[in-house]
Amino acid sequence: MTGNGAIQLALYLIVLLLLVKPLGLYMARVYEGKSVGLDRGLGWLERLVYRAGGIRPDAEQGWKAYAIAMLLFNFAGIVVVYLLQRFQERARLVGQSTGRARRFVRDRHPLKGTADPAAPYAYWS
Repeated sequence: MTGNGAIQLALYLIVLLLLVKPLGLYMARVYEGKSVGLDRGLGWLERLVYRAGGIRPDAEQGWKAYAIAMLLFNFAGIVVVYLLQRFQERARLVGQSTGRARRFVRDRHPLKGTADPAAPYAYWS
């Protein structure tokens, strides 16, 4: 591990340990249904999302409804990822500089001009 990696890991662990108590208290208040500081500022947005989704915050969700919601959400995620990968090459600005970057690397490669078929630039067009 490099020194930079060790510093990043140490900073991550320090931040994680510093946030354990406040986030734990916040989550406990949310799960108990108590008021939290964000209710006044973002309560209207939460109520709007609930109303748009037909969600009743006081109603319980059974295991069948939860299973169906989870399956539908995962299926929708799979479809979105499939479509993103399927149409990625048609998106604007995706891959437009790929050819130029490959030529740049190929022309400045240390093995340029060798007959070694294993050289990376041998497979680039």
